[in-house]
Amino acid sequence: QVQLVESGGGLVQPGGSLRLSCTASGSIFSIYAMAWYRQAPGKQRELVAIITNGGSTDYADSVKGRFTISRDNAKNTVHLQMNSLKPEDTAVYYCNALIRTVLSGKGDYWGQGTHVTVSS
Repeated sequence: QVQLVESGGGLVQPGGSLRLSCTASGSIFSIYAMAWYRQAPGKQRELVAIITNGGSTDYADSVKGRFTISRDNAKNTVHLQMNSLKPEDTAVYYCNALIRTVLSGKGDYWGQGTHVTVSS
């Protein structure tokens, strides 16, 4: 069984910064891509940023130049550094990972979500 646990959300003023982290644990054989999604109230979940196991990254246009995704493969952890935050970044942020487990093969796993609120 695999678990993704996120941390780092909270309330921040516009223009501020937050750093989200997500650690995968369990019977992990290997982790492929890791990503952050977000879902604002009344909206669909959207991809924010993704990073492959080789370190290639891609971002939603709305966060390019402000957010940076990184990963520590030795710790099965992915981070999202969010700078110059805007009220429209307010959402629940979810960690996602494509993981091959020891027993069950490859699967798509999600964290429980962490709230980010950007408000003055």
